[in-house]
Amino acid sequence: MYYQEKKTIATLISGLLVLSAYCIYVYQKYQAGIPDAGSNLRFWAVTMLIFIGAGIVVTILILIIFHIINAIINEAVQHEQDDEMIEDEMDKLIELKASRNSYFVVGVGFVISLITLVIQKPPAVMLNILFFSFLLGSFFEGITQLYYYRRGIRHG
Repeated sequence: MYYQEKKTIATLISGLLVLSAYCIYVYQKYQAGIPDAGSNLRFWAVTMLIFIGAGIVVTILILIIFHIINAIINEAVQHEQDDEMIEDEMDKLIELKASRNSYFVVGVGFVISLITLVIQKPPAVMLNILFFSFLLGSFFEGITQLYYYRRGIRHG
């Protein structure tokens, strides 16, 4: 398995942890009866900002742990890590295609969130759709990278 594949899996795991924590937190607040959840935009803004910050911290910590474990494993099997960590043109092409797919998902989520305002849904619905579209875009980018590393990529 390529180094980039392992790194992508570690990033996906951190994203899943943050998404799970967000869903659990919001569900608990919903069960407790958030006062006027549909129009309480301050609650949603604070919650999302906290989880964005937590996501950054969790991703950094998981990647640090991943790099430490990867270095230990590579040293134990006397494998040359330097060649594996070099980013070549295939890696850049895969990253570009994955980013394109991620932007498409985020764009569709943005349009859907605008439609919710047009059909007069609460603004909190729009915020949550935007938040989830960015998370889903990030997951889709990681899945796309894994797919192209496994399948290969053509320049055409």
